Amino acid sequence: QEKMHKLLEVYERLGGEEDIVNPANELIKEGHIQKLSAKNGTAQDRYLFLFNSMVLYCVPKLRLIGQKFSVREKMDIAGLQVQEIAKQNVAHTFSIIGKKRSLELQARTEEEKREWIQVIQATIEKHKQNSETFRAFNSSFSQEEEHLPDSSIASTSSVESMPGADGGGAFGGSDSCRKSSKSKRDKEKQACKSCSESFNSITKRRHHCKQCGAVICAKCSEFKPLADNSRHNRVCKECFLQLPASPCSPGVEAVGEQKKRLAAEKQSILAAENSLFSSYLQFLEKGKTWYKMWVTIPKTEPLVLYLQGSSQDGRSPRPIPLPGYEVSLPGSGEKFEVKNVFKLCQSHQTLYFSAEDEELQMKWMEILTKAAKGETEDTAEGLSNP
Repeated sequence: QEKMHKLLEVYERLGGEEDIVNPANELIKEGHIQKLSAKNGTAQDRYLFLFNSMVLYCVPKLRLIGQKFSVREKMDIAGLQVQEIAKQNVAHTFSIIGKKRSLELQARTEEEKREWIQVIQATIEKHKQNSETFRAFNSSFSQEEEHLPDSSIASTSSVESMPGADGGGAFGGSDSCRKSSKSKRDKEKQACKSCSESFNSITKRRHHCKQCGAVICAKCSEFKPLADNSRHNRVCKECFLQLPASPCSPGVEAVGEQKKRLAAEKQSILAAENSLFSSYLQFLEKGKTWYKMWVTIPKTEPLVLYLQGSSQDGRSPRPIPLPGYEVSLPGSGEKFEVKNVFKLCQSHQTLYFSAEDEELQMKWMEILTKAAKGETEDTAEGLSNP
């Protein structure tokens, strides 16, 4: 709970620039630092946020309220190096070397420099240990190959990162297109296609559906033998339900059993006895039509709201991570044909719900407000499903 509060505070100070409100993220250290200019060696005021999986290199903004920092560079802990450097006439200096960029930094004192180096190095080592532990765990329970980027993306990245490969001359246009398409692919790969949760290198790893190519997480995937491959391939749940049984498959009965297990998992998530709180609510879809939805906050995920339509169309419940949302009543200019309306607002997204009565409306608003602040224990206290 305290970690989530810290993440929310940093999120606001960054003006919502980075999606850091994630239970897997942990803020390790933050503080002012000096950046040494590569051109003339002058010192510039900067600010570092060190997380368990990344470093955010920021520029301070001169504002009394609102956004305090602008993110200049995001550096993954994976592959990061930190080194002490000796420069003439400049004391307390060290460097951070990432995959794309290196920074020469200056601390205020020798003690502060040593502290930064030690804590960054410790974070790098811990990240390596966790990664090795998860790889060993996954390999012991699954024979699936570890996910690697497809060759076209890898080759494009390697060409762009090579010294001198600036796409000049006759290849300028194609280089620009490659960078544009790569940027689009990178954006699409930041979150799971099915549950929309952001990936990270430890608890939410990225996979590809071998049928449609969609980027998915392990929770939103199943294994199925495909016609051109006798091995079990990871596919998204939509493709799993649609694909016919192949000749090399274990048979219709086994596929049927997997489908039953999927349905049972879905019902387990939505079951009232496994929820902190749940009920039927009206949900405004795309600002046009109200639909009756089963809405629940699972005990296993007290910071996530799940929506499930009344029609059994095989779709997975829609998850909505609650941290960062604001819960309120509609404004005076917002008129609806239904009663007991409340809304969830975050950035440019607003979700509208309508409860059966005022008591249920107030109860949901109270619970969602606590969950949005990361107050999981308070959310769980004294709740009973209607």
